[in-house]
Amino acid sequence: MPLTVNEAFHRYVAEKPRIHEAAQRTADHIRRRAAVARLDCEISPRSKDVGRYVAKINRRGYTDPWKDVTDKAGIRITVRHPRLFDPALQLVKDAFDVGDDTVQDYRTMLPGREDRFEYPRLHVQVPVVGDYTDPDGDPYECEIQIRTPAVDVWADDFHRLAYKPPGNLQVPSDVSRALYRAFALVELYDAEIGRVREALEQHPDFTRGNRLLAGTERIFRTFAQHPFDRELSHEVIEVLQQTITEEVADYNYRLFEFAEQRRDQLERAYAQFGPASAHFLEDGRYILASQPESLIIFERLAHDSYTLQDRWADGPFADSMLYEMAEAWGIDL
Repeated sequence: MPLTVNEAFHRYVAEKPRIHEAAQRTADHIRRRAAVARLDCEISPRSKDVGRYVAKINRRGYTDPWKDVTDKAGIRITVRHPRLFDPALQLVKDAFDVGDDTVQDYRTMLPGREDRFEYPRLHVQVPVVGDYTDPDGDPYECEIQIRTPAVDVWADDFHRLAYKPPGNLQVPSDVSRALYRAFALVELYDAEIGRVREALEQHPDFTRGNRLLAGTERIFRTFAQHPFDRELSHEVIEVLQQTITEEVADYNYRLFEFAEQRRDQLERAYAQFGPASAHFLEDGRYILASQPESLIIFERLAHDSYTLQDRWADGPFADSMLYEMAEAWGIDL
């Protein structure tokens, strides 16, 4: 028997922590797949805000306010430009073994709805990762949205300013026109960013260090999502790449294998010495443990610490920074 709105509300409040945990585990699963696929994206999980959940079930008038809301858990995949939409979609379909029937594609005008504006994005409905079921024993699902950063900014403003105005209020035509003119700039920006990024990646002057950092950052994001100092990363990578003789693509794949094999040890190191740790917050040490290149340092400490020490000694950084990382990894230099 369907729950009432009040019953659905109380159930959602009770279930929200588990739903959020399910979304996080599902996001972790996608991050690992994205690292292997070398897909440049940001992945953000969420559980639906309680207020929005209540507003939705009241506004929509669902016959079953618990079962009919399928986006209690959600994940946003933000790709750098529109040319990555299809690779991201394929990654999701492969990761969850779902077909086209689970996909809503808002990149093209819908037949018969030419008067309705839709900003380009993809929605995919997938089962969450792990054994997460609701009190009725039904598995939880997750709505995955795929969009670009520029579209994300525009959509946020659109929803704040002109989306579903209250009552019969009509958005003035000059306001709607201004919003759509702004979106034309978003489309141009996305197209040009895609063209520039692809040109750079194919250009011989796009350095080995840039490629190494890009691959390392994708793997690092499977452990942490906090901001880092990109300038410091480039400076450290200049030293670290001197210890790596193989091609960047080969090394990045080997680094991913290392991260998977040593995941427990790495998670402990980041928890104990990373940016949220007492060690860092008390005296600001172990700065490299909050940087993506820390993965390379840990891998080099595990497999070729002598070369790493030699190259580090010739570089611009204090020996103490490497000693701190060795301590975090649990070895003496």
